[in-house]
Amino acid sequence: MATVNYEEDIVAWANEQAWLVRNKKFDLLDLEHIAEEIEDVGKSEQRELASRMAVLLCHLLKWQYQPARQGASWRATIKAQRARIKRRLHKTPSLNSCLTDAEWWADAWDDARDVAEKETGIAYEKFSEQCPWEVENILSETWFPQFFESH
Repeated sequence: MATVNYEEDIVAWANEQAWLVRNKKFDLLDLEHIAEEIEDVGKSEQRELASRMAVLLCHLLKWQYQPARQGASWRATIKAQRARIKRRLHKTPSLNSCLTDAEWWADAWDDARDVAEKETGIAYEKFSEQCPWEVENILSETWFPQFFESH
């Protein structure tokens, strides 16, 4: 029955694999690719969390470095990203491990610095090499970074 090639049409392949599982045709399953796809689901969730965190961190950087431009739009983005991050962490508790992973933070912080540089015109190097804020503050509904006067 397994007739769809994973490399040629992943959607048709996935539908076929689901049909095989539901019909208990386990001997026909493409186990190697199924395992890869299951791992990719976890990686996708981690990427989504990192992306949301980078957006949040970028807006917090802009908030800190450009106080004259603080406004309702930035506040709304910060609020929305905090809520979405918290919801994702609640729905997928294993993602909390990302918040203690130095490499994950470094990637999210670098992404935030990249975007902040493009959106503000402030040089990447002006932003701290590592995230200077505690995760509790970053996710707090009431916390905002204080203005940073660069010298």
